[in-house]
Amino acid sequence: MQLIDVLIILAFVTYAIGSGLRSSKIASQNLEEYFLAGRSLKGWQAGVSMAATQFAADTPLLVTGLVAMGGIFALWRLWVFALAFLLLGFVLSSSWRRVNVLTDAELTEIRYGARPAAVLRGMKAIYFGTIINCTVLALVLLAATRIAEPFLLWEQWLPGWMFDPVVRLVQWVGAPLVPTTNVDGSPYILNTTTWKLVPLADSPQVWVLSARNLISLVAILAVTTFYSTTGGLRSVVRTDIVQFAIMMVGTLLFATIVVKAAGGLEAIPQRISEVFAAGGPDGITPTQILAFDPSQAKGVTAALLVVLAIQWLVHFYADGTGYLAQRTMACRTEADAKQAAVIFTVLQVFVRSLLWLPLALGLLLVFLPDLSLPHEVLKAERESTYVRGMVELLPPGAMGLLVTGMLAALASTVDTHLNWGSSYWTNDIYKRFFCPWVLKRQPSPRSLVWVARAANVFIIVLALAVMTRLTSIDTAWKTSLLLGAGMGVVLVLRWLWWRMTAWGEIASIVTSLVMAPFLLSSAFDEAVRLLIMATGATVAGIAASLLVGPEKTERLVDFYRRARPLGFWKPIARAAGEDGAGDARQLGRRLGATLSSAISIFFLLTAVGSWLVGSPAPTWFPWRSAWIAVLLLIGAGLIPVSWRLGFRDRPAKTETKAGSA
Repeated sequence: MQLIDVLIILAFVTYAIGSGLRSSKIASQNLEEYFLAGRSLKGWQAGVSMAATQFAADTPLLVTGLVAMGGIFALWRLWVFALAFLLLGFVLSSSWRRVNVLTDAELTEIRYGARPAAVLRGMKAIYFGTIINCTVLALVLLAATRIAEPFLLWEQWLPGWMFDPVVRLVQWVGAPLVPTTNVDGSPYILNTTTWKLVPLADSPQVWVLSARNLISLVAILAVTTFYSTTGGLRSVVRTDIVQFAIMMVGTLLFATIVVKAAGGLEAIPQRISEVFAAGGPDGITPTQILAFDPSQAKGVTAALLVVLAIQWLVHFYADGTGYLAQRTMACRTEADAKQAAVIFTVLQVFVRSLLWLPLALGLLLVFLPDLSLPHEVLKAERESTYVRGMVELLPPGAMGLLVTGMLAALASTVDTHLNWGSSYWTNDIYKRFFCPWVLKRQPSPRSLVWVARAANVFIIVLALAVMTRLTSIDTAWKTSLLLGAGMGVVLVLRWLWWRMTAWGEIASIVTSLVMAPFLLSSAFDEAVRLLIMATGATVAGIAASLLVGPEKTERLVDFYRRARPLGFWKPIARAAGEDGAGDARQLGRRLGATLSSAISIFFLLTAVGSWLVGSPAPTWFPWRSAWIAVLLLIGAGLIPVSWRLGFRDRPAKTETKAGSA
């Protein structure tokens, strides 16, 4: 990197630190200011912040590999989550805000009650806030070394007396801090000089690379932890907005350069047809590379289509559980919460994808694949072409902008997981259990903020410890997906159906934990594993709720009056002295808004994307121009329908803020 590239990175670091300092005073007042920014976020701020968090540093590499190995259709496994984002916005966001809690774990004692709810609250704080949170954070950090390693050359910048002790440290720990790919049971790493995978045992530079990556991570985490810890969610959101802007501008510039190197936008589909006429990676055909729909795509099975149809609903954040709910609860009004979900979905699924599609296809042509390589090796090398393109194609200035954007994407993911994870430890463990049971006193608001800051550091240390034990990013990622694959339906039902109980959620979590080891060691493919896990955990959760019986009517009435949930609450509404007849109808309207918005975004994405990269029409509608025109008309026509269904009952802009329960 040149001086201008370093200056761009330093400018962002300065802004991030300043953001933390500017927000520290107000964030120190109480937990609501620290974790929810005083419930003051505008819709666009929360939406951009959500999109920035999802823009993890390794996601562009994942997309590049998916397109190369499975074609554009493979990206539907990412796009389908738009349904969950919109469901949160139109159906659940109002209830999330009205219930006035700091965390989704705290919600359990509002929704249920008695001892099982307290047990569930503690379980969620440990399971979501520590196990899943730290595992995901660890694999994000390890994956981020793929970005930092070729650019942050600390052994060239630091004197030996500073760098050599770090090398000895990582050797003493005995855990290489480099992302590996399993090939026939043996770990391989990427050589960023030849851009080829080599056996880990044959790489003499592994400890130098590990030391380089450790210094990079410590530097990034020091800055991120500082502004996240001092400024709370306000600082996180402010930096998220700048991070997302940098990343989008950098990606646009990178895509422009790569497309030009590939011969231009119009030449890309023609060149793909010529270069891969005899087959591409894993035998994929040119039509399969460019296809959006399943009729032309590669490797489409009934099980895969079922997984795509339900994947968004079965995962544990289907109802927003986690940082999405946190951003929702931090919005100033219910209308802002809905707007946040829509803005997030448009940026995440539509805008970002339209930049990545030509970029991924261009990289496939600029750096032609070696089709003789084994599947896992070829997949890893295809993913690495994103970083290789940055190294070999970007001029000074542009390189600094995109490297800053990639590091900022990492920072955005890290700061969110720190803030979210520390909220569990502070609100649901320290305040709820440790203070009354051990200290025998109630903590002051300011002392809780200091506990939250300490929890940030604890989570970082734990995530780094987990990272040293991860042998494969891919395995860790699939494990985390599988563990969360069975709880989504149960979590959504607790808002829509009064019969769900704390025992149902506990049964779902326990079933997931019990089934996961067996499924991971089974011979089933990934799609079948997810189906089995989703079915087993959902059935267990519903069965446990029905067998144990509903929560006490008094608790359900209190929750109904507080959250005003939509759906099937008529018996509880009547117990509360209300009719409740309109709840199901209102749910239908909100689901209509969710579905029409999703169809609109999917149709517009397919239409514009097909026009942009020359994708074919489906086999059952072979007229390409007419296909694109129909998609555009339907997609655009559904926008006012979605707006009317989703925002018709928009509340007033001035709402009374309530404190946390």
